[in-house]
Amino acid sequence: MKSLIQMTIAEFKLFLREPASVFFTLAFPLVLLFIFGAIFGNEPSEMFGGLGSVDVSVPAYVGLMIGTLGLISLPVGLASYRESGVLRRFRATPAQPWVIFGAMLIVNLLAALLGTGLLLIAGKLVFNLRMPEAPIQLFFGILLGIVSFSAVSFVLAGLVPTTRSAQAVGMALLMPMIFLSGAAMPRETLPDNIRRIGEFLPLTQVVILLEDLWFTRSWNMIALLALLAMMVIGVVLATRLFRWE
Repeated sequence: MKSLIQMTIAEFKLFLREPASVFFTLAFPLVLLFIFGAIFGNEPSEMFGGLGSVDVSVPAYVGLMIGTLGLISLPVGLASYRESGVLRRFRATPAQPWVIFGAMLIVNLLAALLGTGLLLIAGKLVFNLRMPEAPIQLFFGILLGIVSFSAVSFVLAGLVPTTRSAQAVGMALLMPMIFLSGAAMPRETLPDNIRRIGEFLPLTQVVILLEDLWFTRSWNMIALLALLAMMVIGVVLATRLFRWE
């Protein structure tokens, strides 16, 4: 346990020292909040079932952070470690693989929780954001999203050979999902055909799961099962495809 704590502290420091990761994980959702909040406000609307634009956007921004951490930060970090020989050296140490990967997973969770906290504070102070109905359930929803996307991260890290390719593949996967899943703009504002396409995307299921937990305290079973399946499939593939060098 001591080694896991030490590894987590080291990984979190490395995360904070990477400007791109900090910006796109912590700052970019806040930028979206202030831009769209200033444009649309947060007045109750029939389109959003009596909620405001900011109310429905903030859970989606949390989903955006989860997608960014899972498809960009973690695969790029793992590819960088492999390319520079860090993973090979880790493998030669007494540290167990679960300590190394567990620390990365915990850092992703901490980053998502930190980003969520910043959104809650800014949203409440500036736009009178409606706070989560069930914060404990929301925490487990965020945890499930992090674990599911991290499982995909390890698959990507096993397939891509370099840091640049990991970044390119991650961006290619994430960017369409941002706009089709409702992670950047509320799904209610999207055309019906776009919404139907977006329903098949993993990030959409994260957004739906978090929205339901945020406003109704209920678990959306379709989204829950989809993310659990994604996690299981990702873990199975990662154990076969992941490479240390």
